[in-house]
Amino acid sequence: MGGTGSKSEDQIITVALEKATGAKFTYLPFKGGGDVAVQLVGNHIDSSVNNPIEAVAQWRAQCVFDDTRMPYKEKITPTQSWNDVPTCKEVGVPTDYVMLRGIFMAPGVTQEQVDYYINVFKKVRETPEWKKFMADGAFNQTFMTGKEFNNWLTLNEALHKQLMAEAGFLAK
Repeated sequence: MGGTGSKSEDQIITVALEKATGAKFTYLPFKGGGDVAVQLVGNHIDSSVNNPIEAVAQWRAQCVFDDTRMPYKEKITPTQSWNDVPTCKEVGVPTDYVMLRGIFMAPGVTQEQVDYYINVFKKVRETPEWKKFMADGAFNQTFMTGKEFNNWLTLNEALHKQLMAEAGFLAK
């Protein structure tokens, strides 16, 4: 399994896959998604956990690490769209993983300051450029704030801690 960096999300996902399937992977870290894709295309690695945009050429062998398929129905090949890629659970791999991509503010900011940036990001998400970037990259567009985001962070902190402990990434 090739991925970006050591003990990063890519390696953590690999640990989750091992746990879900009972298979053992040898994880090889690379500098970036492009390097990982080159290694996969060159048959130097057997699999990767790249983002969709980094693996368009190999997408037929993919599964989505989410509970639902990607919503993008525009064809990326003559016959299929990102929505045609099954979830990992659909192909018999009982695991999912949603990568953290969040905006955090310093402690002590006012609710007015928080609301200002929430509104800025809501406006950005409505622009044609953002929508195109999201569709081209087949990104998950979940948007959470406040208590909902804090609850999600708490659950995912526990998941990461468990996976990292099982992989031996944490100091004892």
